[in-house]
Amino acid sequence: MPALPPRYEAFWAAAERRHPRLARARDRFLEAFAFGSDEHVATSLAALVLQGDKRATASLVWTYEHDRKPQPRPGDLSIVNTWTGEPLCIIETIAVNVVPFEEVTEAFARIEGEDDKTLESWRRNHTAFFAGECARIGRTPHPRMPVVCERFEVVFQERG
Repeated sequence: MPALPPRYEAFWAAAERRHPRLARARDRFLEAFAFGSDEHVATSLAALVLQGDKRATASLVWTYEHDRKPQPRPGDLSIVNTWTGEPLCIIETIAVNVVPFEEVTEAFARIEGEDDKTLESWRRNHTAFFAGECARIGRTPHPRMPVVCERFEVVFQERG
């Protein structure tokens, strides 16, 4: 597991004061990240997380392999940032399933909480996002590409 970057020390310390169980959880830190591929998307998806509407996210197995990053596992803790890197909340991964793109379910699309929460809009939005990821990493998108379907819960939010 990666170490907590120093720039997030004060944020994590505030979380530890509010939730002592996080004091014993630094070894479960996975990453700090912003959702999406641009500032507008990052801002809107982070707002959905903070409101409790977005409780899941999807990514490509291929992206983790290409970037040599570990895939999330239940119990992992991550910091959700703004596009510019300001920490907003800490999430805990509660479940991870890897399925082909074409087998992502309506139930998962609903808890991912984006757009109108339908599988149709999920597929439309993620087809575009994953096409960009595939172009970046030199892969060709297809209906059987492996998707990491991660469910999470917010365990600390400084404001709110």
